[in-house]
Amino acid sequence: MRYKTLSLVLTAMLAGSATVAQANQKLIELSRKDTNWVMPTKDYSATHYSRLAQINTANVKNLQVAWSFSTGVLHGHEGGPLVVDGLMYINTPFPNTVYALDLDDPSKIVWEYKPKQNPAARAVACCDVVNRGVAYAPAEKGKPAKIFLGQLDGHLVALNAKTGEPIWKMEACDIRVGATITQAPFVVKDKVLVGCSGAELGVRGYVTAFNINDGKMEWRAFATGPDKDIRLSDKFNEKTPQYGRFGLGLKTWEGDAWKIGGGTNWGWYAYDPDLDLIYYGSGNPAPWNETMRPGDNKWTMTMWARDPDDGMAIYGYQKTPHDEWDYAGVNYMALSEQVIDGKKVKLVTHPDRNGIVYTLNRETGELVRADKLDDTVNWVKYVDLKTGQPVRDPEYGTRMDHQAKNICPSAMGYHNQGVDAYDPEKHLFFFGLNHICMDWEPFMLPYRAGQFFVGATLNMYPGPKGVMGFVRAYDVKNGRFKWSVPEKFSVWGGTLATQGNLVFYGTLDGWIKALDSRDGKLKWKFKLPSGVIGHPITYEHNGKQYLAIYYGVGGWPGVGLVFDLKDPSAGLGAVGAFKELAKYTKMGGGVMVFALPDET
Repeated sequence: MRYKTLSLVLTAMLAGSATVAQANQKLIELSRKDTNWVMPTKDYSATHYSRLAQINTANVKNLQVAWSFSTGVLHGHEGGPLVVDGLMYINTPFPNTVYALDLDDPSKIVWEYKPKQNPAARAVACCDVVNRGVAYAPAEKGKPAKIFLGQLDGHLVALNAKTGEPIWKMEACDIRVGATITQAPFVVKDKVLVGCSGAELGVRGYVTAFNINDGKMEWRAFATGPDKDIRLSDKFNEKTPQYGRFGLGLKTWEGDAWKIGGGTNWGWYAYDPDLDLIYYGSGNPAPWNETMRPGDNKWTMTMWARDPDDGMAIYGYQKTPHDEWDYAGVNYMALSEQVIDGKKVKLVTHPDRNGIVYTLNRETGELVRADKLDDTVNWVKYVDLKTGQPVRDPEYGTRMDHQAKNICPSAMGYHNQGVDAYDPEKHLFFFGLNHICMDWEPFMLPYRAGQFFVGATLNMYPGPKGVMGFVRAYDVKNGRFKWSVPEKFSVWGGTLATQGNLVFYGTLDGWIKALDSRDGKLKWKFKLPSGVIGHPITYEHNGKQYLAIYYGVGGWPGVGLVFDLKDPSAGLGAVGAFKELAKYTKMGGGVMVFALPDET
């Protein structure tokens, strides 16, 4: 067990119990009610799983549209809505409008918040002007319940959840250097956490914790630089010294390259109240041209465990040292407990863009499993579980004056930003995956603040299995896939699992589908007005189960549609990869809500 201070075992156990009591118990209680969906990930363990079973494999074929809401925004709608005590909170891509709807009468808008923000943020956003969701903090001690919104222009805003009135606004990211917010904020205890996007512009990554009541910055932890900036505890990687310990945020970079070295985090967080640790990933180093930044480039591409009170890192595991392929490691983190060698072990599982699904002992940081998401992953032969190091295949490395071909996965990864589901009863993860490979040719370029700092030309295309996506059921205990379902395009938004033995997900060409979670068989599908890059949610209202999902194609895979791009290498290679998408869907965003008819 991990302790905050050196003390007697009994004292530490009591301190640990106090920590649990101090956690945001109201938010935990709300997340356990299936009438609600109070976090983008459903709960602190990021299960994206609901115990609702009114909609099940026997009757899902009868689902019909209950109501819908158009946001009027044409860009990509990532993330999903929140539902709290009878209100649904809907957010949009830039201009980042937030709506509150009363579920008793969703045809009427309770309130809307329209930010006034710097339009220059659009010019430095990497891959469409997406936003992955809002966060909620319950009312307490005379303080109102709050909705937290990260604006594209780098500001974090706290809104009164009942009225939509702004409470405070703080700058978290500086668009002058290319840092934007596309991430859903994350509430833990009395803090709200948010990171920046912008590694493709040489932004030095960090996560910041703000006080939920007044917006005061409590701490900031960088991914690169001196140990004090990275906030390494004196016990950092104590159980895993083979991963590296102190001083490497400088030593593994040439000169001052760490100052523009990337490592931004714009993905998802998880939290264990018992251990009092938050988990998340830092992203790719900058620039993409590996020749320009010799060394392992720590601590980009790292799975982090930090103390939410002060941001101090307990451990960090770098998955792709000296990344050569933009395998930004910010993806979904999920917590589970499994019996290994007769003992119950707390785990954190992370399907990475590099094509490996990693599972760590979340108390110690020790690597438990590292399995390929697909047998076509070729940049790495395997991951050494003892050292944690990937054993690369040099044939698929990138270097100057050379075009590397047929690298799998592409920079988009075999998994990207989608939020996936974990069924704690079946002990199965349901991954929405990409299946895209690439050719890669680097070039030299200077750094200019606020301008793209990539240094590579990409050509992307469907992987060798002839499709661009899969949904797969993964058993973390044995590293095997129980079933696999192919999709024509990437499954970008993620999955939802329910106790009704169902897995829901949306497709880029505009379908929402339901699979039997036991065998992957298709049970239902419905054509939406536009392609899906967000994740579905489910909730209960007045005794009835509903299913909701954002539609609105865009994001990295839809960047060609959104900005009418034709050059196959544009959009960092996405335009060529998804050239067929325009034949199947068009832009336009909103929410579609489904339910069973009253007579079933």
